[in-house]
Order: sequence, then C-alpha cells, then structure tokens
Amino acid sequence: MAATLPPLAPSVLLVGVAFLAGIGCTSIGPGGIFTTIALYTLTTVPSSTVAGTAQFTFVAVGLLGTVAYLRSGKLSVGTNSRTAVVLSVSSVLGALAGAGINAYVSRDLFGLLLGGFAALAGVVIVYRERSPGIPDREADLTPPRGDVLLGGLGLALGVVSGLLGVGGPVVAVPALVVLGVGMLSAVAVAQVQSVFIAAFATAGYALQGAVSLPLALLVGVPQLVGAFLGWRVTRVVDPRRLKTALGLTLVAVGPYLALQ
Repeated sequence: MAATLPPLAPSVLLVGVAFLAGIGCTSIGPGGIFTTIALYTLTTVPSSTVAGTAQFTFVAVGLLGTVAYLRSGKLSVGTNSRTAVVLSVSSVLGALAGAGINAYVSRDLFGLLLGGFAALAGVVIVYRERSPGIPDREADLTPPRGDVLLGGLGLALGVVSGLLGVGGPVVAVPALVVLGVGMLSAVAVAQVQSVFIAAFATAGYALQGAVSLPLALLVGVPQLVGAFLGWRVTRVVDPRRLKTALGLTLVAVGPYLALQ
C-alpha cells in the first residue's frame, strides 16, 4: 500500500518520535511501541498498515541491536544464546498468525488491545521491581523443560507482536523479566527475536498490501539512528533503573492508547 505522507507538522513529529523510539529499542526494550503509536495517532492509514509498516522498520533496528549485543558479549553469556534461538524460531509461526488476525481487527479495537497489553505489562514489571518479597533470580531455562517453556512463550509473543505491530522487545522483555531473566540479558535476547518476528510479520502484512514504503522510510531512518545511540545507554545506567523505566513507560502509554 503506497500511503500518502502526512502533512509537515505530523511528519516532523513522526521523525522525532521514531528517533526516541529507536533509543528505547536498544536500551530498555519497548521503544518500538512508540513508533506504532505515532503511526496510529498521526496518520489515517488502516491499523493493518500501521502494524505492517512498523514491523518493516523493526527489521533493521533488530539487526543493529543484535550486532551491538553480540559485540558486547551479552548474547554469549550463560543460556542467553540458546534462549534467543528457541524464542526466535518459535515466534515465527506466531508472527504470521498475528498478522493474519489483524486483518479482522478494527482501528478502535486495535488501540484498545495495544493499550491494554502495554498497561498490563507495565504494572507487572513495576510490581515485581518494587516488591522485595519477590526474588530477583535467573530463571531455570535449561533443556528440555526450558525449551518447552520458551517455545510456548515464543509462539504467544509472536502472535501478540504480529497482531499489534509492536516490536518483539516490548512483549519479550517484560515476559523474560517476570521469569527472572536479568534485564540486560532479556533486552539482548529480545533483540534477536525481534528480527524474526519483524521479518515474518512484515511478510504477512506485505501479502495483504499493508506495508507503506514512504511511511517506513519516514520513521525507519530516524529510528535506526536512535537505535545506534540507544544501546550505549545500557553501559552507564543501572539495570534496576532500566526495569523501572520499562514498567512506567508501558503503564503511561497504555491508557492513552486504549482511550483513542
């Protein structure tokens, strides 16, 4: 779908939001959701085009984030590499299914679902971070039990990401953190998974003619620049603060989306 670009003011806002979203993508994980929000609120394209276009831009961001975390060595720590592979492969079918389901979802329902999920995920993260009674430990994801758990999780996360047009990290990071995976490890693993989700979800939306190349370039380029800068934030910010920022961000955007 060759959607017409919005007027100058909304276009400038889209560029700015996409840049900040890119920073979030490779620092706290859920940045890409803001690109989806901006496309949803600042354009008049169908929800399928919002989701398809956003997913298309997430491919490059996910690749950049993956390279950054590979160079940092984070993906080679403990079970991180295995977790990334199992989550990524299992999320492929989910992403395709989610893209197909989106064709039957109205714009209003799309916003409600996106907002509800964001708020719920944010509440879970903030509660876990601020509740001293909940142990802060690494999850036992060793095979075979761990592979079954991660496979089911990857499938479910793929459906949600594909349906709502959000980057894999906004779904995967909260889920992995709740399981007890460290924040930086969760973000690193989610970057790998996001490439698979975005690529296959984009393919699903492309078959529907629901990917706008002009809009993808408008938001994709600044988002990629932001992502290049964002991963460096993880070197200087306390992971616990990143967790809190993640939760509060999701709680804040949830009601806004649901009420649109």
